[in-house]
Amino acid sequence: MPMTVRTLSPKFASLFAAGAFCLLAAPTLAADDPAEPAPKGAAVTVLKAAKACFANIVEVSGTIIPREETQVRPERMGLKVSEVLVDAGDSVTAGQVLARLTLPEGGQITVQSPVAGLVSATTASVGAMASAKGEALFSVIARSEFDLVGMVPTRDIQKLQVNQTARIKVIGAGEVDGRVRRLSTTVEPNSQLAQVFVGVTTNRRLLVNSSGRAQIRTGQSCGVSVPLTAILYGSAGTVVQVVRRGRIETRRVETGLMSAGQVEIREGGLVEGDIVVARAGALLREGDPVRPVTAAAAGK
Repeated sequence: MPMTVRTLSPKFASLFAAGAFCLLAAPTLAADDPAEPAPKGAAVTVLKAAKACFANIVEVSGTIIPREETQVRPERMGLKVSEVLVDAGDSVTAGQVLARLTLPEGGQITVQSPVAGLVSATTASVGAMASAKGEALFSVIARSEFDLVGMVPTRDIQKLQVNQTARIKVIGAGEVDGRVRRLSTTVEPNSQLAQVFVGVTTNRRLLVNSSGRAQIRTGQSCGVSVPLTAILYGSAGTVVQVVRRGRIETRRVETGLMSAGQVEIREGGLVEGDIVVARAGALLREGDPVRPVTAAAAGK
C-alpha cells in the first residue's frame, strides 16, 4: 500500500520549532542538589567540655604570733637603768648588749640578749628600776620566727599534714611563704574546729597580732571541667545543658573544686568533648532545637 506523507502547515511548524528551542534552552535541575533547609531554633554559644586539674586548697584564717618569745631581765634586785641601746623592732644577735644598769653600790652591769631575734617590746627607760622579778625589760622573738595560728573545720583537718606548703597573705605585709608546722590533736567541742599552726618564712617585718589568711595546697584533682556559667542550679538539682543532634539535652552532674571561673565535674553524664551550652539558662528546655555557635565564632 502506498505511504501517505502529510506536511505541516507553515504556522504549526513555526510553533513546534519554538517549543523545541525552549526545551533545549531550559537548564536542568540536579536531582542530588536539594535546597538547603533554613536553620531551626535559637542560636546558642557552645564549647567543648575539656579536662583540667584543680588544686585542693584548705584556707586558714588566723593571727600572727611569735613562735617563741624570750623575756629579758637582770639577775639582781635594785638596779637602775642607765642606758638603753635597742628599741622595739630592732634585730639583735645572741649576746648583744641591750642596756646598761647601775648597781646600788656603784658600778655597772650589762643586760644581753640570750638569743638572736627581733625585739618585740621594751619597758626599759633611763632612770627606771629593774629587777629579776619585775617586769621584763625586753621581749625578744627568737630567730624572728612567727606562726599563723588559726582554726579549721574538722573535715579539713584530716587533709592537712605537717610540712605542707602554704601561701599566706598578711595584712600590712603582703604575701609570704609558709609551711604547716603543727596540728592540734583535739577539737573544740562547741565549734568543732581544730587549731593549726603555720610557720611563716619571710624577711619582712611582721606585726604581732596582725591578721592573715593561709592557703594550704593539699593535692590536686583532675577531670572534666566546664565554665561556672555552664552550671544551672534548680529544683532538679545541678545540671549542665548539652547540645546533641541540634537539640538540648539536660545532664545532672555533681560539681567539685573551682578555680579561675572553671568548675570540676566529679560525677554525672558529662564526658570530655561534649558540646556544652556556655551560658545555661532556664529558657532552654529538654529537646529544644538550637543552632550551636562556638565561643570563638560568637566573639568575632
